[in-house]
Order: sequence, then C-alpha cells, then structure tokens
Amino acid sequence: MKLLILDRDGVINQDSDAYIKSLDEWIPIPGAIAAIAQLSKAGWTLAVATNQSGISRGYYDLATLDSMHARLRELVAEQGGELGLIVFCPHGPDEGCDCRKPKPGMLRQIAQHYGVDLHGTWFVGDSRGDLDAALAVDCQPVLVKTGKGERTLTQQLPEGTLVFDDLAAVAAHLLS
Repeated sequence: MKLLILDRDGVINQDSDAYIKSLDEWIPIPGAIAAIAQLSKAGWTLAVATNQSGISRGYYDLATLDSMHARLRELVAEQGGELGLIVFCPHGPDEGCDCRKPKPGMLRQIAQHYGVDLHGTWFVGDSRGDLDAALAVDCQPVLVKTGKGERTLTQQLPEGTLVFDDLAAVAAHLLS
C-alpha cells in the first residue's frame, strides 16, 4: 500500500491562529485538492491526522467539523479522487491525551486501520508537532511551507526532514 498521511490545517486548507471555526472559514490551499485527487488516482491512499482543539475550546462542534470534512471529500471526489481515513484529536493541549500531535496516537490509529507498518511512510505537515509525531512512529517527516511552515522553517528541523513549497509540490515529486 502506498500510504500518504497529511495534516489538515495549513497543508490542505488555509490555517488561522484564530482557528477554522466554520465551513465558510475552511478554504482549500490552491492546488491541494488537485494534488490529493492526482495521488489517489495514481493508487495512493491518503489519510488525514488533524488536531482540532477548537472542539474542546467550544469554538465549533462535531457537526461543523464533519461538514468541513464532507466538503473536503466532495471536492476531492469532484476531481476523480478519493480521500481515506480522517482522524482528529478534539482535545486541548492540557488534557493529556495520547492523540494530540506531537504525540503519535492518531498516526497509530491510521496504521491500525490500514494494517500497515508506518516505517518510512511520509507524514506531511506544517508544524514542529507534525514532524515530531512523524518521528515518534518512524514516519518520514515532510514539511510544507504553507500554513505555519515558513515559521517552522526558522526552527531546527529534525534530521532528514524533507521540505516542499506546498502539497502540490509533494504530489509532483511522488508522481514523478
């Protein structure tokens, strides 16, 4: 199985320090939907692992999050692709859960769902937490410069981190 795991906010859609709280605020990054569809049509399975602490903070509810993910799936399907498992952590940073990145709980959940070993699987994110979660389960950390990516580039990156301009550039590399 060719599995690619993606963070959501800042990788697939625009991010906001004020949180993405509604379907209207959920705006795809140019080229991201097409990239997912192209990879899917080329035989890749794409999964999403996303921290969504806005739920525990009361900024939006599960129905709103579900509507964002339904819209994402719809946009990918319109381009002939399919998006696989979407897992999310609804907890805040102080709740001590095992799923909130940089902890690897969501990545383990994806591995269990697909019955795969994550060794070497690419995990594409825009934050240090994404990169650290990737390392915790032996995934290949991949940073995109969208979202918080440029800010993350100012920090020391884990050794071996791959860096791309955006998800479209990741897809072009994987499909070349």
